[in-house]
Order: sequence, then structure tokens, then C-alpha cells
Amino acid sequence: MNPLLIIFVAAAAASGLSWPPEGNMDAQSSPQLLLPTETLLDGVEIAKTAPLIDLRYYDCQTYEPKPGVWSHWGDGSVTGDVYYSAIGDHSSPSGNAFVYAYDAASKELRKLVDLKSILKQPEGRYSPGKIHSEINLGSDGWLYFSTHRGSTKIAFHETANFQGDWILRHHPKSGKSEILAHAPLPMQCMPCGTLDPERLIFYAGTADGLNEKQPQFLAYDLKKREILFSSEQGPARAMIRSRSGLIYFHAQKSGPAPLLRFDPDSPGDGLVPTSASVGLRAATGETSKGRVYTADGGELWEFQTNRETARKLGSLAVGAKDYITSLDLDPKTERYLYYVPGSHGGAEKDGSPLVQFDLKTGTRKVIAFLHPFVYERIGFVPMGSYSLAVSEAGDKVFITWNGNRGASPDQIAGNAKPRIKFNTCALTVVHIPASERLDAD
Repeated sequence: MNPLLIIFVAAAAASGLSWPPEGNMDAQSSPQLLLPTETLLDGVEIAKTAPLIDLRYYDCQTYEPKPGVWSHWGDGSVTGDVYYSAIGDHSSPSGNAFVYAYDAASKELRKLVDLKSILKQPEGRYSPGKIHSEINLGSDGWLYFSTHRGSTKIAFHETANFQGDWILRHHPKSGKSEILAHAPLPMQCMPCGTLDPERLIFYAGTADGLNEKQPQFLAYDLKKREILFSSEQGPARAMIRSRSGLIYFHAQKSGPAPLLRFDPDSPGDGLVPTSASVGLRAATGETSKGRVYTADGGELWEFQTNRETARKLGSLAVGAKDYITSLDLDPKTERYLYYVPGSHGGAEKDGSPLVQFDLKTGTRKVIAFLHPFVYERIGFVPMGSYSLAVSEAGDKVFITWNGNRGASPDQIAGNAKPRIKFNTCALTVVHIPASERLDAD
């Protein structure tokens, strides 16, 4: 490691971090990205060609949240070569969150939404510090998302006046932002959310502001701005959205369980049980052949939408960490899945790997180990990700990281206190070499 960087990192840890973060990277690459870690499991392959890496810090990070921490919890999306994502300060009761667009052509990371400026809550009142839903572009050209609390006890805060959370939208071309609904289900936050982009229905799995109830289910008609359907039984972690408009989920926090089905064309039928069981912490979109892939606890499942059948495909783990919250399909070939194990932290112990799973061969291949490569250049440790998306051409993977600046090498190794924690968010773009992404045939 560069001794000058060690001095810089130690000084940063001793004196406090500067805001906003500085030290972006462009088109960096090295054979170091392909060096295996000690935790690498047998049978896991490593790419033969190192990718190019770009990195940008989110520029809304102009202060140290107290309380709170800069972090991201919602899954982003890609349209063409533009990646949409969100981060927040996780503060409570009065937090803030931001939506961004990154254009891979210009390499510009642009802030689209400042949540506090839209909600205009009085001082001391509840303002969400997280966007925990997916950030999806509808067929009408608007981005849709929902908000989430920073504290599980928010409803008990003296000045918060918590009533529930918001569904919002932003139009990237015009720059306009709108509130669509406030507290559509009273006293409920909306951490789990996805959009039917064609029918313009927003689906949410809620979290109780009183921290007393189990997750509820909400189907909200965005055109009519009214509830289409709701139920006391909702998704614990994620949902499957089919191209036909059907929504599938189960209420179990971990492990496989039978899916429930909701049909927006027949809301009166409610939630209909199916016999298909999958683990469901993360899910891909549906392929042209009607398949959806889901992940939970490092295991991979395939769900066939037209038959409502499921099968377990095997392990996604490549090291010690197996918590995966964003699983994305290469839309060009529909052959590869991409993901980062260790979403909630500890990914650096496995080298912060970006992994490619080949659906044709069942091969797990590490495209790049981003740690310690990034740390040794700019002092940032990528510790875990809840947001990953693949470009339409399949040649880029966009990753938003929960990470750390200022930790010493001994802290990172676990040999010194305080232990390493999230404090900064960054975006990386991994350019997948053509030789590592063969055609589906």
C-alpha cells in the first residue's frame, strides 16, 4: 500500500472527515482487481480480464448526519445508459433523502430530488431519511419511489407528528417533482416498493410506524391517485413483478415460502395462494421466456410465471458473505445475473466482489474484487450494496455502495477499534470486458 495513503487515512480518522467527499476515479484498472481473497470458495471462477472502474461520490453528502449515517437502501434502475439511484442521511425524526441520475456517456452524477424541499415539513416534524423502495421509470416518463422512516420508534417521537409515508414521482426531462400520496395506509412506512411501469400501479410492502403490526400490502393506482387494493398481509422483503401485471410475494423474512398472487385486473379476488415456493429477498425482472430469478440467504431460485412453478438452482455465495439484496439480469443476453454479496456490510472481507452468475453453465465468476483496489487509491472501502443495475447493452454494471472513509488498515482488518462502519455513499461503474460476457448462444 502507498505509505502516503496510510498517513492520509490515519490523519482523516484522527481529525474527522471533510464533507463533501473528494476523490473520484475514472477508467481505473489493474490486475489487482482479479486477485483472489482467502475467503474465496472452491469452484468460484475469476475473470481473466480486469474491468475498467469509474467512481463518483454523491455530492449531497455535505454534512455529517447527527443522528444518522449516509446510506442507501433502495434498488436503483437503468434506462439506456442512465442509472437512477437514491441515498439518504438516515436521520430521525427530521431526515433527508436524494434521488440521482448518472449518465454513463457524460460521466455526470446529477441530483434530481431533494426530498425535504418537496415535502416542506415544519421544523421538527417527521421527514423521511430513506428512500427504501425501488426507483423505477414509468411508461409516462416519470420516476416513481416511496419513502421510509429513519427510526422504528418514529410514531412515538414527541414532535414528529408521524401519520405515514409518501409516494412521489420525478420527471427527469422537465425537472418537476410531485407528491402523489401521503399516508395512503395510515401510520405505515413504505420500505418495500415496486412499479408496474405500463399500468402505472405502485405496489408497496409497509412497515408499521408504531412497530406493532406485520407488513401490509398496498396496490396504489397512480392514474386515479387512489388505493386499488390493500391487505393486512404484505411482503416482508421483496416482490416479483410479471410482465402480465401479476404480482407475487410472501410474508416470510427469510427462507422459501409459498407465493401469494395479486391480479390488478381482478382486485376483488384479493391475494390468491400458489403452490410455488421461493426465497425472496431480491428478484430480477421477467425474461422473454417468462422466468424470474430470486435470491435469499445466498441461494438462487427460478420462478416460471406462466406455469407458476419454481425450482432451486443452487448457491450464489462466493465467500463468507451471502446476504444479497439486489439481483439483476443482463437484459441483452438474459444469460447472466449480477450481484454483490454482503449487502449490509462485510463485503470487504470477501474483497467487495461483483459476481456474475452464468445461467447457462451455473458458473459463479467474480468480475472484480473492488477492495482493497479502491481503498488504496482514494481511501474508500465499499462495504455493501442495496442497489445494482445492468445497462441495456449488458456492458456496464452500476453499483451504489454503503462504505467507509477514514478507517485505518488495522480497523479494516479488525485489529483496532472503533470498528469500521458505514459513513459515506459512492457509485461505481464496472465496465464488463466483452470477453467476460459471451452471447447467449
